[in-house]
Amino acid sequence: MAKFGELNVQCSMISMQFSIKKIVIAFYFSLLTFDFFGQTITQKLQKAFTTFEKDSQLKHAISSLYVIDANTGQVVFNKNSQVGLAPASTQKTITSITAFELLGKDYRYKTGFYSPRTDVTRLNVMPSGDPTFGSWRWRWTSTDSIINSLIVSFNKSVIGQVRKIFIDNSGWDYENIPDGWIWQDIGNYYGAGAHKLNYRENQYDIILKSGNDLDDSVRIVRSIPDESKILINKLEPKLISAKKGSGDNAYVYLPPDKFDNYKIRGTIPVNENNFSISASITNPEWVFSVSLLSRLQKEKGFDGGRGSYEVLNKSLIDKSNSDLVYTHYSPSLDSIIYWFNKKSINLYGEALIKTFAYEKNGFGSTDSGVVVVKKFWKEKGMDEDELNIVDGSGLSPLNRVTTHAQVAILKYAKTKSWFPYFYNSLPEYNGMKIKSGTIRGVKGFCGYHRAKNGKEYIFSFLVNNYNGSSSALVNKMYKVLDTLK
Repeated sequence: MAKFGELNVQCSMISMQFSIKKIVIAFYFSLLTFDFFGQTITQKLQKAFTTFEKDSQLKHAISSLYVIDANTGQVVFNKNSQVGLAPASTQKTITSITAFELLGKDYRYKTGFYSPRTDVTRLNVMPSGDPTFGSWRWRWTSTDSIINSLIVSFNKSVIGQVRKIFIDNSGWDYENIPDGWIWQDIGNYYGAGAHKLNYRENQYDIILKSGNDLDDSVRIVRSIPDESKILINKLEPKLISAKKGSGDNAYVYLPPDKFDNYKIRGTIPVNENNFSISASITNPEWVFSVSLLSRLQKEKGFDGGRGSYEVLNKSLIDKSNSDLVYTHYSPSLDSIIYWFNKKSINLYGEALIKTFAYEKNGFGSTDSGVVVVKKFWKEKGMDEDELNIVDGSGLSPLNRVTTHAQVAILKYAKTKSWFPYFYNSLPEYNGMKIKSGTIRGVKGFCGYHRAKNGKEYIFSFLVNNYNGSSSALVNKMYKVLDTLK
């Protein structure tokens, strides 16, 4: 009986030891499981990014992905975040955030119109670099609205006498094309440079008619607005008809500041009677002046063709001897930024970067604006060499920006009172609030995302020198970013 009792005690001790071991093992594995799930996003990103880099489209490319926790700032994933890459239009996030900080969300451009008392045939225009002047995106900025407002504001005795329009370009660099912009871009609407007086987003539309068969020639039908017809008279079409559904592959090539040697090359689909492409206006001052003089002609019946315009690099406004006829105000900055990012309007970025310099130093130039941007972020603790930029829009292939810098700037924005306006300006792609960027051989995405589990992330993803189609690459980039969902 004693031995039997001892056996029971031994069995109980063995059972207890086994139970303790089970508890220890369970606790150990629970720690492993906790650690595993704590690292899941990082591990999944590593796996997805490794697969991405091995893709044949990336054989000769370099890619960078930087992801942080939006609330803690903890790095979730980092690959090549200190390598400067061409950012394309993702650079607009940097310009936007800098604009909110330097100018303020309520900043407005203004354009003043003055009538000298000594010469009622003259109208002096004092612009400020407003990129929305004449834009169709707001009711009161449209060409008709502006000219109607001017007509109403003119003194009845003066309206029919204006023959000469002088535009004050003082304090503004007349060189409007930033470094590195390529010839194929500057003739087209997205390559329009920023002037002190911009008009209709410095673009006009060319209406084309294609042939019925492949390789048939394409002819120019007309242009919009009517005042741009002198531009198409100088265009030499070298377009041919391509297969149905081939899309817009027509490009305008032109030397800046000249009216000759313009060419349209490429293709548009067959059987198109009213095919529209948009080109850049290199002299918006002229188009505005002609538009206004033509309207005055209709209002009072004088010959607008006898009118003239001139752009002068000196101040024209003698307020002691002039009457202010009308002041046009742009939309507020938050509204400008909305369209800047939603539609990726390069002109807005170039106008903004010149405005930084104009407001800071009294002279609006791209190079000075770049210095202002780099200095601002250096004062915030950023290595200025991470922002090796040459323009405000990202169109130049010379730009080099790190994904680390982009994420740091996006994180900074999240702490500001104006952040909801910036966040609202970002398009939605792949179920994420992100700014995209595309130039030849470059694709990028940067922005914010809230996962299903409530985690918030800030990221920048840039690829340079890929091969193959952009759409195929985008789908592969989305697959990596889907890990954050």
